[in-house]
Amino acid sequence: MGRLIHIKNEAVFSTRLEEAKKSLVVVHFWAPWAEQCKQMNDVMEELAKKNTNVVFLTIEAEELPEVSVKYEIEAVPTFIFIKNKQKIGKLNGAHAPELTKLVAQHIDTIAPPTPTTTDPKTALNNKLKSLINSAPCIMFMKGNPKEPKCGFSRTMVSILNEHKCKYSTFDILQDQEVRQGLKEFSNWPTYPQLYVNGELIGGLDIVKEMVQEGELTSALPTQDETQTLEQQIKKIITQSHVVLFMKGEPGAPKCGFSRQIVQILSEAGVTYTHFDILTNEDIRQGLKKYSDWPTYPQLYAGAELIGGLDIVKEMAQAGELAEALTEGSA
Repeated sequence: MGRLIHIKNEAVFSTRLEEAKKSLVVVHFWAPWAEQCKQMNDVMEELAKKNTNVVFLTIEAEELPEVSVKYEIEAVPTFIFIKNKQKIGKLNGAHAPELTKLVAQHIDTIAPPTPTTTDPKTALNNKLKSLINSAPCIMFMKGNPKEPKCGFSRTMVSILNEHKCKYSTFDILQDQEVRQGLKEFSNWPTYPQLYVNGELIGGLDIVKEMVQEGELTSALPTQDETQTLEQQIKKIITQSHVVLFMKGEPGAPKCGFSRQIVQILSEAGVTYTHFDILTNEDIRQGLKKYSDWPTYPQLYAGAELIGGLDIVKEMAQAGELAEALTEGSA
């Protein structure tokens, strides 16, 4: 006979999810001071007796705050439906008939596949590749062209300006991970570093030598090669069928809205590439005008704007998101 299990710590909760595998897990986030929660625990007891193939758990929301935050619990009672350790549904409020209906419904829900995890080094390399290829000519420097934070960066800026080169920059002082990782990735230990069409040209000494030999002009992008901002945006949007413009990385979002949309896409099993708008101010501002959409995150499919978090949420709740993001769908 099934029974209601009261979870007291996060480790036990993780173990229960692991043991459940493909079974449906229903978690009641509750508080002892709320009378409705006590009534719904009684409902959970009865459901556990009738559905022995379902795992019914209760968690006192304020006792396990990290778990509550992970599942975005904003009020009690709230019920989370889980399969294969991934959230597949949510119910807010004390609605016994709706809870009973959703339990029956989600028993037959196919468990979503386990998300593929990318090791930190691979994730960093992908990030560096994205940055290096974000513009035809990009300089990784300390500071920015208007306010260089070291003499070497200042000199490089001066050289590129003298050659009337159109270039983008990335301030390595703003991202320690990029600062250290790029040294190993490029096998170049110092900054600034100059890249053209995704290939390392070198640091200041190399660039100075190229100036003296008269070789720098031919190495820099020609006017025809220099992409407009609109062309850069189109290139990013078409790099895969589904592209997410967000703040941060999927594994480390840097705003709540980006975190939520990443979670929704994960739950829907969507494969996508992403672009961190915090790494390129030109793209960050230009995309707002290009898409006529003023906020982030922004989700694209087939080079067409799907929308921001609110639109994606609505589509997910209506069961329309996965189909809309499938390549080849109308």
